[in-house]
Amino acid sequence: MPLRKFDRLVRKRLLTPTELEAIGYEAHVSGENPGELLIKKGIPRHEIIFCLSEYYNLPVIEYDEGTVIARSIVLGMDMERLKQALWVPMSFDRQRAEVIACAPEDPAVIEDIRRTLGVARIDFLVTLPADLVRIIENSQDLNPGFPPPAGRTPLAKVRTFLADRRSLFACNRTSLAKGRTGLAFLRTGISFIAIAAALFRVFGFGFLGLLEIALMSAGILSTVDGILWYIPARKAGKRLFPCACTESTWGTTVMTVSNPGDNPVFMRTDPVEGATGLRERWRDLSPVMRRRFLASDRTDMAEERTTLACYRTIMARARTGLAFTRTGIAFIGLGTAFLRQFGSGSWVIFDSTLICLGILMTMEGFYWYAPGRHAGVKGYDSVRKVEEKPRIWDFIFPPSRLGVEEYMKPPELPVKPSYSPGIWATTGVALERTVLADRRNVMARLRTLMARSRTGMAFIRTGMSISSVGFGLLVYFGAGRPAWTVFYTTLILAGLVLIADGLYWRIPAERIKRQFPYCFGEMEITVPDYGRPARAWKKAVFSSAGD
Repeated sequence: MPLRKFDRLVRKRLLTPTELEAIGYEAHVSGENPGELLIKKGIPRHEIIFCLSEYYNLPVIEYDEGTVIARSIVLGMDMERLKQALWVPMSFDRQRAEVIACAPEDPAVIEDIRRTLGVARIDFLVTLPADLVRIIENSQDLNPGFPPPAGRTPLAKVRTFLADRRSLFACNRTSLAKGRTGLAFLRTGISFIAIAAALFRVFGFGFLGLLEIALMSAGILSTVDGILWYIPARKAGKRLFPCACTESTWGTTVMTVSNPGDNPVFMRTDPVEGATGLRERWRDLSPVMRRRFLASDRTDMAEERTTLACYRTIMARARTGLAFTRTGIAFIGLGTAFLRQFGSGSWVIFDSTLICLGILMTMEGFYWYAPGRHAGVKGYDSVRKVEEKPRIWDFIFPPSRLGVEEYMKPPELPVKPSYSPGIWATTGVALERTVLADRRNVMARLRTLMARSRTGMAFIRTGMSISSVGFGLLVYFGAGRPAWTVFYTTLILAGLVLIADGLYWRIPAERIKRQFPYCFGEMEITVPDYGRPARAWKKAVFSSAGD
């Protein structure tokens, strides 16, 4: 780039010829634009703009949030390549193009524009490289230096996929709840069958025959119905879900989604250079830049809710497995009682079948137990760790990040008279949506703790079932036979271990649950209307009253 472009600075005695030549050499060695290097050296920006205007005799354009390239151009062209080429069209048709460029005199640039746009006439606007890149990024809906996935539309796409994943988890949990209901039917059917079989083996088919037939028929129907409910739940429970969280970074990295479809993969970009410092200067950001960060925050919060939903789903699978275990224990206890009470005979095959089925069902249930326990531990740790992390208000009103004197100063809002009337209202709505998303995350953490507590109760119920069967058999049949006594004692001890594990899960979850602010019957939420004064905003009241 010829240094005579900046001769105006020498004429105005802002630089000497020697100093200008030295800056030109430094720009050649570093590859930096001479105009931007001059600004870094302390030359006023407007003087550089005057130099460009005088040299090129062209209109000069600077970055402004109101300068936006048409959406059709942004979507139809490779904007990342244009950042490197340092030109971008503002508008074009078949004959003419209006182009912002940093080197409109460069033949290579002119040829690239004509080849890309297919036009003969080019009307140039000149600018500095940093301004051109920011104009492109602003049109892409990006904050400075962020990659294309950081736009609000790509982030909304990620949140949509996360919402779809949460819907899948909710459907899975509903199926598992249906399976647990089916197992309750199954246990009820087993109880009817056991009573009918016991009556028949004790009294035969006599005056109680009709009752035995009715109980047996009801038991078979209930058992078959429970199995039909359980099979789809078992199929849903076998599907594994990755619950790994990429850890939110408050907008310093960008969450992306790939492989759209049944198994989307969520990833994060590398840390964006300068993003941390930009985020910490929240009070200096323009409304649009704030909304872009808030969109990233909502995406991070959506990821946390999705991860917690995954943990709750796996814990629901564990509860279903333990319900299956309790059903298996009922089979084992029933078969053992029949076998010991009635001894050998034509019914021994029936008794042995009950015991074998019970063993298989117990093993199947405990197969689901280990992943559920792991999910409960991870979910509990996730809820505890999040309290140590910054919250959204730490960035909006950051007293801990500023000195007291600096924080008490009224902020200088980056707003201009040219901004449309609703620009701050739109930012306020984005902030309100983000705060509501944060509240949803608090409630998601509460649901996760309650799921852990329910799973602990499932451990306790299962342990009580196992211990009760062992204790009942031991009391009824006594300790006369060592092998059976060892078996009964093993059942009792295994049940006690599960009860202790359940209490270990339930007590901390119940303690933390009481600390959350959403455990009350009525809730009042302000409904903001940024077009009216705050005193005129209405309130929505949610009551648990019977009316």
